[in-house]
Amino acid sequence: MTDVTVELAGHVLLIGINRPAKLNSFNLATIDAFAAAYQRLADTDDARVAVVFGHGEHFSAGLDLAEVGPAVAEHGPQALAGDYDYDPFGVWKPQVPKPVVLALSGFAYTLSIELALSADIVVAAAGTRFAQLEIARGIMPFGGATFRAPAALGWGNAMRFLLTGDEFGAEHAHRIGLVQEVVPDGEHLARATQIAERIAAQAPLGVRATLANARAARESGPAAAVAHLTQSLPPILTSADAAEGVLSFVERRSATFRGC
Repeated sequence: MTDVTVELAGHVLLIGINRPAKLNSFNLATIDAFAAAYQRLADTDDARVAVVFGHGEHFSAGLDLAEVGPAVAEHGPQALAGDYDYDPFGVWKPQVPKPVVLALSGFAYTLSIELALSADIVVAAAGTRFAQLEIARGIMPFGGATFRAPAALGWGNAMRFLLTGDEFGAEHAHRIGLVQEVVPDGEHLARATQIAERIAAQAPLGVRATLANARAARESGPAAAVAHLTQSLPPILTSADAAEGVLSFVERRSATFRGC
């Protein structure tokens, strides 16, 4: 049984953490397989967006520290990025250049929160339980929570869970902006896939450029976003998909985009 399942459904790449007997905790093999799945998302033209979920009841209880801890202590946390072009956490290497929708349920501990902070849209089942437990284990988060949470959620909201290790629920996560939708238990994957399919139906060049431009603004400020926009917009405006968008509007029909 593989630690991470990968399935292309139309233009949506479904990435499933598959260690339910271990509460979907990440050991070294899981980390490598997970990064490989993100590489596949980037490299597969037909994959326009990903949905990441956990098989079984829980998304993930976090890292398998007994195995991962010694590797990090010896080689540093950047060793977890592996031999791929992209880091799923977007810390040690660039983020994957296509959208990621996260579907959370059950335990969403430690790295789960950091994946939520690096994802583009997050859907959580109503019974999802969150906790950033590193501080209670004598260490600190190293997948982006220490700098992404204050920026995205506000200083006090971030420090409340970063410095205590306290557990909180889906409604609280929604209130502070960690998740975008809370749905009834059992409906998280279907809803995340529905959102992903809506994204996949849009023009791929426009989606990727929009995502890149927004990330440039978040990471480097408005001036960087303006510079990126100046460079990326002209080829999009002259693309076949842009022509199809205009034609579909004139003909009052849904557009069929090909990514060119």
